[in-house]
Amino acid sequence: MGFGDLKSAAGLRVLNDFLADKSYIEGYVPSQADIVVFEAIAAPPPADLFHALRWYNHIKSYEKQKASLPGVKKALGKYGPADVEDTTGAATDSKDDDDIDLFGSDDEEESEEARKLREERLAQYESKKSKKPAVVAKSSILLDVKPWDDETDMAKLEECVRSIQADGLVWGSSKLVPVGYGIKKLQIQCVVEDDKVGTDMLEERITAFEDYVQSMDVAAFNKI
Repeated sequence: MGFGDLKSAAGLRVLNDFLADKSYIEGYVPSQADIVVFEAIAAPPPADLFHALRWYNHIKSYEKQKASLPGVKKALGKYGPADVEDTTGAATDSKDDDDIDLFGSDDEEESEEARKLREERLAQYESKKSKKPAVVAKSSILLDVKPWDDETDMAKLEECVRSIQADGLVWGSSKLVPVGYGIKKLQIQCVVEDDKVGTDMLEERITAFEDYVQSMDVAAFNKI
């Protein structure tokens, strides 16, 4: 298990493929697993690795809250696809085929045999990934949209929320849920394509209706 060297182009490609059908490194919400992988990356992934770049920008938005995210940090090699060798901390002078750094740097001391084997394994991995059919990753999200007070026009608030249109966004059922003191919040379902719509974008667009909306929270997030 592992991504390899996330400071290399090859390692970032593995991360991009891994995130093609996932929103996060583990589970359905940001966690310490995302922080470990994020901190191992030297710079934002290039634009052509759009799955990795989407994830990177999303996790970057949690910079101030990263210490409070759930989970316990593990070694970088504990995360990633199971069929990729963990090369973090692997010895560069090992002659054992199982210890060859698949995604390591082209060190001048690397033997010709080791270099060829590494390139062959990388080619096999890329070939296997390219044969997999493209999967459109979708998520079902339940949002809690809170008004300012009990005098807020909730019908108008819902109208504003549903007026938000975007490619990859479909609004579903909704209901008003009492929260106390005569105040009700709007609970509304939506289905999104992960590559096109994120919770940060939804929050930005919904809270822009500041005459009606006090805040927005994600009540539930499930992959489809």
